[in-house]
Amino acid sequence: MVGPGRPVFVLFGSSIVQFSYSNGGWGAILADVYARKADIFLRGYLGWNSRRAVQVLDKIFPKDAAVQPSLVIVYFGGNDSMGPHPSGLGPHVPLPEYIENMRKIATHLKGLSEKTRIIFLSSPPLNEEMLRQSRSDGIHLSSEGSKIVVEEILKVIKEAEWEPSLHWKSLPTEFEEDSPYDIVASDGMSTINISNCTFHREMQWD
Repeated sequence: MVGPGRPVFVLFGSSIVQFSYSNGGWGAILADVYARKADIFLRGYLGWNSRRAVQVLDKIFPKDAAVQPSLVIVYFGGNDSMGPHPSGLGPHVPLPEYIENMRKIATHLKGLSEKTRIIFLSSPPLNEEMLRQSRSDGIHLSSEGSKIVVEEILKVIKEAEWEPSLHWKSLPTEFEEDSPYDIVASDGMSTINISNCTFHREMQWD
């Protein structure tokens, strides 16, 4: 742990998660939104299905860890839904098993602590126009698709009746006190606190 303790968020899933820090991805956007407010850890694994995720839950989320996540955002299902191979190899997982695997993931994460919250992401219904706009290769999210995901995640967090709230505007900003080392104001006698400035963002998130 580096510096004062912050809430810990974990992004857990397949390539939709692993690639979320690339090319304006939703994970990178969340990390920016929560800068100085929460630490976001990436646990994304290209090609993984829910069966493989269940097998390593205890390694990724040990129940005896000194610090447990405040929020886990989970996405599995794209690889599970691929057609079965005659050899039995490959990522395909039958729907009943997939449902049970997701239930196991939820149960494990809920058992980490009373304050651990969970958001499950799912693929939207197929819409050809939206698919072209939101998916970079027909599967993985484009930067525009990532913005949609971030907007929905922030909406869920804001509207959730969690105590404490995990919405970025509700969390304290680390080292936000006024300082004589901040930018000098036009009066030449004071400084301007810029610890919560968001001018660098293309989108101003709610």
